[in-house]
Amino acid sequence: MLYLPGGTFRMGSDRHYPEEAPVHRVTVDGFWMDRTPVTNRQFRKFVNATGYVTFAEITPDAKDYPGALPHMLKAGSLVFTPPKRAVDLHDWAQWWTFKFGADWRRPYGPRTNISGLDDHPVVHVAYRDVEAYAKWAGKELPTEAEWEFAARGGLDGAEFAWGDEQFPGGRHMANTWQGHFPHQNLAADGFERTSPVAAFPANGYGLHDMIGNVWEWTADWYSQKHEADAPKACCIPQNPRGGPEGASYDSRQPNLRIPRKVLKGGSHLCAPNYCRRYRPAARHAEPIDTSASHVGFRCIIRKRITS
Repeated sequence: MLYLPGGTFRMGSDRHYPEEAPVHRVTVDGFWMDRTPVTNRQFRKFVNATGYVTFAEITPDAKDYPGALPHMLKAGSLVFTPPKRAVDLHDWAQWWTFKFGADWRRPYGPRTNISGLDDHPVVHVAYRDVEAYAKWAGKELPTEAEWEFAARGGLDGAEFAWGDEQFPGGRHMANTWQGHFPHQNLAADGFERTSPVAAFPANGYGLHDMIGNVWEWTADWYSQKHEADAPKACCIPQNPRGGPEGASYDSRQPNLRIPRKVLKGGSHLCAPNYCRRYRPAARHAEPIDTSASHVGFRCIIRKRITS
């Protein structure tokens, strides 16, 4: 882990998606953060020590999903399945498939495995899974403010975690999508899906993969937008904890009231023509009961460690 001293920074962005606005000043205290996302090797150690069973490995209870088709109530997770041609970008079902038997050990379905992927970030972890790991490790999940502060690497207001240019000197700084999403993956950065953690340069705080590779869970409930900037320096929020749980529900699914947490950082599926969320300010709402092949996490410790 690396220690971040904390400080005041400008959180959010007024230049991209509406949920990132408005830019507002926030102060966070110092904390320790995992240098990389939690890897398959690290998560396996947790599972072996505790016998933990992830959410994706448990058969859903019909009473929790009113109206669900009976044949869909099986253990599994969402797997990115690229189409062979251009599709309607408003219909995510064109590239996401709920695969029975997909979980952290079998990231693309029953006949797959994580052999050779020990240093890749663990995926197919729902919110309860990452909370359980953090508790076992004696750590916590970062708030959205802590995560964004860390991702910026000391570059307050910069567009990316490494500056204002996406490809400085033509160099790929993160594992994102090159080509026309979702059917054309040029893999110019060297990876079609996840990459080993630390395969790309660290940011100014020495943290790897804060942008791209996998989305990362935070502890905050999702809200549609940020609070307005404080009118005076004395009123800048310190260690904010996001919106209330009730405000995190998806209004498009009134019969399925599953609260959502904030994901940060974007993933290897973020592309120029779709989901330009490979930036520190970007955010996404994820239902706490959902796992997918492009979502992982990292942990923090809020108290200073002394030897």
